[in-house]
Amino acid sequence: MTRVEGKVALVTGGASGIGLSSARLLAREGAKVVIGDYNLDGAKEAAKEIEKSGGTASAIFLDASIEESIKEAIEYTVKMYGKIDVLFNNVGLTNLQKDLDVVNIDLDEWDRLIDVNAKSVLLGSRYAIPYMKEAGGGSIINTTSMAGFASDAIRTAYGASKAAVVSLTSYIATQYGKDGIRCNAVAPGLILTPAAKNNLPKEVQEIFLKFNALPYNGEPDDIGYTVLFLASDESKYITGQTIKVEGGHYIANPSIEDFNEFMKKA
Repeated sequence: MTRVEGKVALVTGGASGIGLSSARLLAREGAKVVIGDYNLDGAKEAAKEIEKSGGTASAIFLDASIEESIKEAIEYTVKMYGKIDVLFNNVGLTNLQKDLDVVNIDLDEWDRLIDVNAKSVLLGSRYAIPYMKEAGGGSIINTTSMAGFASDAIRTAYGASKAAVVSLTSYIATQYGKDGIRCNAVAPGLILTPAAKNNLPKEVQEIFLKFNALPYNGEPDDIGYTVLFLASDESKYITGQTIKVEGGHYIANPSIEDFNEFMKKA
């Protein structure tokens, strides 16, 4: 339980789902963790839970749409624990009501999703990199999505923003590798976070399951363990990569027709 012993990590969007799983695992393996989230009460509760389990954690309010809020979270992490070794840029938004096809998408929603999903990754990295350079290196991990690789009937802005994260990941890795800074991304498929379980009908979950190579849908820890690996020195020779954690859903024939049929019936 010492895979990231002595490291300091900031996890954005860490109050629930993938972020919470990652924060727990990082703390369990020895990291001091700052949980940044718009849901400050949830972040505080998560930090308290980690502390009760013997880990070290604290919480800070983070609005990923505001540059100053991202900067403050980075500076708080350094002030609290003396450095930042790991930055997990995990905040992401989607909107099934407004983020539609190209003709019908709400353009304000396009701007909002590009801003939060892609620009927040740029800003988090922008403010963390100088501290990492000073410390001799670090690991930046970004949450992208399989939507950045496989198009859909809707969620145009979401997919475009996540594709931007894939590209930005390789740019960061290229530009700051000589400073000992690695940058990688994780691309989840369907992960059964509490939000996914509450918002996705069982029929949709079963469609994903039908086209998975594996006989089950993913859980938050499936991403959390990947983040832990990328945060640790076990991955010290891996940079600029996007690891697809999606149960083999996208390695066979596309399933878009099945989704369209379901939407017609609904």
